[in-house]
Amino acid sequence: MENDLNSTNNSIIVFKDVKKYFNPETDIALNDVSFSVERGEFVCLVGLSGSGKSTILKIIAGLEKQSSGTVNIPPDISMVFQNGALFPWLSVFDNVAFGLRARHAKETFVKEETQKYIEMMGLTLFAQKYPRELSGGQRQRVGIARALAMNPSVLLLDEPFSALDIKTTEELHKDLLKIWQETKKTIVMVSHSIEESVLLAERVILIKNHTISKIFPISIPRPRREQEASFMHQIQEIRKGFFD
Repeated sequence: MENDLNSTNNSIIVFKDVKKYFNPETDIALNDVSFSVERGEFVCLVGLSGSGKSTILKIIAGLEKQSSGTVNIPPDISMVFQNGALFPWLSVFDNVAFGLRARHAKETFVKEETQKYIEMMGLTLFAQKYPRELSGGQRQRVGIARALAMNPSVLLLDEPFSALDIKTTEELHKDLLKIWQETKKTIVMVSHSIEESVLLAERVILIKNHTISKIFPISIPRPRREQEASFMHQIQEIRKGFFD
């Protein structure tokens, strides 16, 4: 087992000996998970269904509490869910503004920040539309804009592109990388796709049997192309880890 146990002064997320169980004998979600994420890093968690990767994300988000071990995370975290999790009765503008208004921010600030992230995600023409009037890709763009509007230190994404078509997914991959490079946000993303993880992340963390099996640094220069030999080699290395 190869874990990242060495947190640094620049670590923004630190897990140490974390366990999570609903029943200690029969329902273990995480077992002795230790790793850290550096400030400004893009990390992807991959693994089979039920391996524990989404549980890790939920603990970072504060939606679950570990049963034992220590977790150090910043207070300002935003999460983008798989289905967008938008309020159907609110317009695109009001969905993006929701979190800022919940913080009782001044309305002039709310409007400026909301408009900025709506423009960043290419939603200007859809600002007054409702979720039912949007495509799946547009709804995910709204979810990302809403999360970014809170100006989080850490952006979490839970398989955000798994239900989208190939063209929309490729467009959102480019947008997400641009956002990461421009804002220098720390991003932790759960993905079911090894190819997607290698395309986006600086490190890929493989979760097996409810713990970390191996951590793969991805040093391929950007922009990364799936047809290149170095890309395919990295895919094969991670894929082997699933069966070791």
